[in-house]
Amino acid sequence: MSSVIPQNSDDVKFVDNVKTKECMMSKVIGLETIAPLVRSVEETPEPISTEIQGNIPSWIKGNLLRNGPGKFEFGSTQYNHWFDGMAMLHQFKINKGQVTYMSRFLHSDAYKNNREHNRIVMSEFGTLAMPDPCKNVFQRFLSRFEMLQPTDNALVSFVKYKGDYYVSTETNFMHKVNPENLETLEKVDWTKFIAVNGATAHPHYDPDGTAYNIGNSYGAKGAMYNIIRVPPEKTNAPDTLQGAKILCSILPKDKSHPSYYHSFAMTENYVVFIEQPIKMDLLKIVTCKLRGKALSEGIYWDPKQETVFHIIDKHTGTVSPVKYHTKAISVFHQINAFEEDGFLMLDMCCSDDGQTINNYLIQNLRKSGEALDEVYNDLSRAFPRRFVLPLHVTSDTPVSQNLNTRPSSKATCVQISKDKVFCQHEDLHGDDLYKHGGLEFPQINYERFNTRPYRYFYGCGFRHLLGDSLLKMDLMDKTLKVWYQSGFYPSEPAFVPSPDATEEDDGVVLSVVLTPSQDKGTFLLALDAKTFEELGRAYVSVNMAYGFHGAFNASS
Repeated sequence: MSSVIPQNSDDVKFVDNVKTKECMMSKVIGLETIAPLVRSVEETPEPISTEIQGNIPSWIKGNLLRNGPGKFEFGSTQYNHWFDGMAMLHQFKINKGQVTYMSRFLHSDAYKNNREHNRIVMSEFGTLAMPDPCKNVFQRFLSRFEMLQPTDNALVSFVKYKGDYYVSTETNFMHKVNPENLETLEKVDWTKFIAVNGATAHPHYDPDGTAYNIGNSYGAKGAMYNIIRVPPEKTNAPDTLQGAKILCSILPKDKSHPSYYHSFAMTENYVVFIEQPIKMDLLKIVTCKLRGKALSEGIYWDPKQETVFHIIDKHTGTVSPVKYHTKAISVFHQINAFEEDGFLMLDMCCSDDGQTINNYLIQNLRKSGEALDEVYNDLSRAFPRRFVLPLHVTSDTPVSQNLNTRPSSKATCVQISKDKVFCQHEDLHGDDLYKHGGLEFPQINYERFNTRPYRYFYGCGFRHLLGDSLLKMDLMDKTLKVWYQSGFYPSEPAFVPSPDATEEDDGVVLSVVLTPSQDKGTFLLALDAKTFEELGRAYVSVNMAYGFHGAFNASS
């Protein structure tokens, strides 16, 4: 491993554990408080200049767009979970080595109604909106029998359909936005086009612009997982989701307890849906308002269940009768997937515990001292892993022997029966990743290497509850390059390829870096993607809350 910036751990101490694979992550004590990174902030609706330190490459031209929470209370009411804050959209406009910044709250119905009433009136993932105190006791009682309405607070990511930008969460609502001024344009409801009750904030794209996604549908007979395809061409209709279709539907193992999922994987010819043991109790979710509980109370981890990979042919919509199983793991983000020599390589950031989602309560993120250390040390961290799935399993395929004939991979896949293959992963990292707390928010050179064999990926290291380093992984020898400075918290990296690039890592990695110890200490960081050396910073005098995902919108 090469560290571009020397690591200073004077303020954080580590207690060594027994050197087993499961214990190579040292216990952390003395974590810095990150409470300022999960506080409400002000928007900056007009572009402001930044102060450049070093060099922002002059060939970069476009907008780095970011999404995440920006407001955590209205009046005396407060949100409970990191996933609940009102969406704030950020734009770093880069042109000829100069950078401007602006931000705006998404003008969702949730935001507008909460602001009008000066209290939380729309329930979110971890927060149940209380009945209107102006109503009488009987009216407040009756309101508990009303169905919980899905939020349109699209705070997770920027996505693209038919050339238009949207911000998305995991409900059936998205918002079309203008990437040039962050104006909220229109609210879009998936259910107006296809029979799904939501879609992920992580679609995948074919080179021609065809988009794929996954959404659940709920009916009298229970839940279904639906693979969605959105064509790349715009029609004369004003709605850009016109022509969206359900490619196929998959029946959950338990229709009343379907799996929660945040994303999925895709290769050139297949969609891969990961049915994991993070489960949704639909009865609890439907009755959460009646019971006075947040929606998140209906999501739980069942470690007794195996994780199942479903493979769907993108061209025909056919679901493979062969199911690929592995032990109970939880997955939020895929890195890449591709086909090679009759196998499907599936690379993901995996954790052996699925309870992390419930640990990101605002009260946990705002803790300090030993209480904060305890929250972090109880978390199960995510690590990059590869699963190798044989695509041509038949009745003649040998049983009870490793089908992975690729000498370069230590992953195993064993046929248990005619329709079940059990898979064990290969680690995509060396032991040095353990001291960085694992890796999440993975990104690749998507335009050139999505669905193809690749060598590099980038992500955040998590020696804290939020990302505290930027990592570059080389799959050839499983080595790391690291950018780390004590007290700084970088966001999900964005890879921007150089003009006329010939090599996979020829480009720049961009990340927005926050610091809780300095007021208005935010800056846009530019790293040479090849060497991981720092090129420059663009300081902007604003405070930001730590967010989730984004996109780079290149300008011509």
